[in-house]
Amino acid sequence: MDVKIEKSWKEQLKDEFEKDYFVKLTGFVRNEYHTKQIFPPAKFIFNAFDHTPFDKVKVVILGQDPYHNDGQAHGLSFSVPDGIQTPPSLVNIFKEINQDLGAPIPRSGNLTRWANQGVMLLNATLTVQAHTAGSHQRKGWEEFTDAAIHKLAEERENIVFILWGSYAQKKAAFIDGNRHLVLRSVHPSPLSAHNGFFGNNHFSTANKYLASKGIAPIEW
Repeated sequence: MDVKIEKSWKEQLKDEFEKDYFVKLTGFVRNEYHTKQIFPPAKFIFNAFDHTPFDKVKVVILGQDPYHNDGQAHGLSFSVPDGIQTPPSLVNIFKEINQDLGAPIPRSGNLTRWANQGVMLLNATLTVQAHTAGSHQRKGWEEFTDAAIHKLAEERENIVFILWGSYAQKKAAFIDGNRHLVLRSVHPSPLSAHNGFFGNNHFSTANKYLASKGIAPIEW
């Protein structure tokens, strides 16, 4: 099956594209785009992969679902395009970066600049029906994105995996903490951020780890 995805990832994940679950998933997603309003726009489904080639990944920040309101989703977890109001979880992420590193809070919630530095902003589910949270969960995307995390965990070293919230933290089960740095805390959502997200210092911790391995830190 020909999937339009960045070439290094295409090579790494080529076995997935032939599996029954992925063939079914592709049929489901194609039909959904033809018959309903689906986010992100189809050209951005694999945006997280396209901006961070396999060998360039330094950090993985795992989200769960794309945003499901108009104009928000563009294929990068937690990120929104320029000109779109910064969502509450991302507001809290920016606040924590400001407290942790002293970096000014950006006006735009577009995190493409992180992705281009090697921060893979990966949602577990890559599509969603408009205004219907979780509508494309358990259709096969999770199996595909788990395969991507497995590949990174097994074939690369010294990646920082940032897992916020109980859903993301389950992925730690197949990441070797001796080969990578796994950072966990509650989710940055307004419902939980004050219970351990603020003050987690994940951004400075990630940069110190990368620097200790001779890897250029991220300009958060």
